[in-house]
Amino acid sequence: MTNILVIHGPNLNLLGTREPELYGADTLETINQNLSKVAQQKGVTLQTYQSNTEGDIVSCVQQAAEKEVEFIIINPAAYTHTSVAIRDAFLATRIPFIEVHLSNVYAREEFRTHSYLSDLAVGVISGFGKNSYLLAFEAAIIQCKKSAT
Repeated sequence: MTNILVIHGPNLNLLGTREPELYGADTLETINQNLSKVAQQKGVTLQTYQSNTEGDIVSCVQQAAEKEVEFIIINPAAYTHTSVAIRDAFLATRIPFIEVHLSNVYAREEFRTHSYLSDLAVGVISGFGKNSYLLAFEAAIIQCKKSAT
């Protein structure tokens, strides 16, 4: 069975109340529930994780290798633009991943256009709100099937 991990970075626990005009009105719990429904329909094992702490996210990526996670979807949030440590965790584990953002980072402040992860990612999905996660999840399933053959 395909095993996919979704990692939500800092401040995403505040979705629904944090700048809803930018990030939408859905909570992180709602996003995770929507992903769970798709996972059940597709016969995929889904794990979700959220942390506001960089080191915890690094540990989560490292532990994913031990748990035989096949693919990661990550919204690194602010760590997108700052974290060499998360980048190094992906380099060390070699788990394929998709970088996700709710907002279109290229239509925002200049500093948000640089990512320490996107050049390592299988792909980047940005700007579709909560649907960014669903699009990434579908793409991750396709990638896992491709790798299995």
